[in-house]
Order: sequence, then C-alpha cells, then structure tokens
Amino acid sequence: MTTAKDERPIQAVIFDLDNTLTDFMLAKEAAVRAAAEAMIDAGLPGTPEEIRNGIFAVYDAVGIEHQRVFDRYLTERTGRVDDQILAAAVVAYRRAREASLVPYPHVRPVLHRLAREGYALAVVSDAPRFEAWLRLTYLRLNHDFDVVLTFDDTGHHKPSPVGFEMALQKLGVPAHRAVNIGDWPERDIVGGTIAGMHTVYARYGDTYQSNDRKERGPSGAHFEIDNLRQLLDVLDELNARLRAARP
Repeated sequence: MTTAKDERPIQAVIFDLDNTLTDFMLAKEAAVRAAAEAMIDAGLPGTPEEIRNGIFAVYDAVGIEHQRVFDRYLTERTGRVDDQILAAAVVAYRRAREASLVPYPHVRPVLHRLAREGYALAVVSDAPRFEAWLRLTYLRLNHDFDVVLTFDDTGHHKPSPVGFEMALQKLGVPAHRAVNIGDWPERDIVGGTIAGMHTVYARYGDTYQSNDRKERGPSGAHFEIDNLRQLLDVLDELNARLRAARP
C-alpha cells in the first residue's frame, strides 16, 4: 500500500547540533566567564576578562571541546594546578553551562511536527560522542532523533561526507530524498553537498565564524533560513518543486 509519506519526495532531515539546534558558543562564553569569576573568588589573581581570554586562548590552541582546559590554563598561568581553584572553576562552569544551554526558538515544535509528519530525523556532529549526548540531554532533545552520529562514531570531521553517508544508510533514505541543515557553510553545507543532499544554511547560527559573511562569499546552500521555523516552509517548497518535476 502506498502512503502519503512514501509519495513525498523528501523523507529525512539531518541536523548539525552546535549553533544549529542550540547556541553552543553563547553557552560556552557564559560558562567560561562564570569559571573565571569563580577562580578569582578562589584566590587566582587577575581580572575576569584576562582569565576569560586566557582560557579561550587554550581552546584556540587545543580545540573547543578540550576537556582539561582549566588544568592546562592554570599550569600555564601558575606552573601548577591548584585543586581548590580548579574545583571552583569546574562547578561554576557546569552550572552556568546548564543554565545557558537552551534550544534556539522553534526547535522543539519544529522537531515534533517533522516527527508527526513522518520525517526521519538525524544529527551529525563533529563533537565527541559523550559531549554531544550531554548537550542533547541538557536540551531535552535526546529522544527526538532516529540517528545521532558524532566524530567518535564516524572518525571524520566535516566537510567529509562520511558522517552524512552513514546517517543516510542508517535511516534507509537516499541522499536525493534528504535535507541537511547546518550553520557552517565550509563544513555543513559543503559536506552535505558532497553527499548529494539538499542543503539549508542556518544563517541564524553563523555568528562566530566571521564578523562579515560577505567577506566569505555565498553559503553555497540551496536554501537559507533566519530561524528554524522557516525550515518547514523550505520542506513544503522543496517537496512541491520535486513533485512537479516528476515525469
């Protein structure tokens, strides 16, 4: 028996996680600033801005997902790790991160509507597996996706198409019947294009890679949106266009 879902050209949506479903960098900034204040209260000399800049310099050197950034910062700054200062920083960081890590507007209703309409949903992220699941759980989105793939699962960073191809295989959906959405054109959009999917640039999340998108050129995506609710319009338009193009 043929169903409306079977007849719909687009059957799956693959999401990036950070800065597509949640403002990851806003939460990171709030958490680091809270940690800096806590370090000062625990006895570390310096201003909040100096400490914040020093911590982000470590992130710049070793990666934004580095798990022992405070240990490294304290070692570079003082020559040793003071456990009292470290503990204060870690607790403040976690509390601030939990308070700041929230979904972008419209995320939950859009995901719920897509699920009701029968779309297969996936996340492909460059984050480590545990960190990605932590964020999805904080966001209460950990049960909303059929497939979640991280760098630990794929072994490849975007723009490699490997993660997208793995997700499509697990979903059982061909690339030309899937949409990929992400905030980083050079990674998300390029990777999705290489994999053969329709691509959507989450312009609302691309606030950290460059101060001026014009300097970097067009996103290269098939569609661009300013909030996630517009994804629903994109899917309606794309489905209508593809139906009309059928022989």
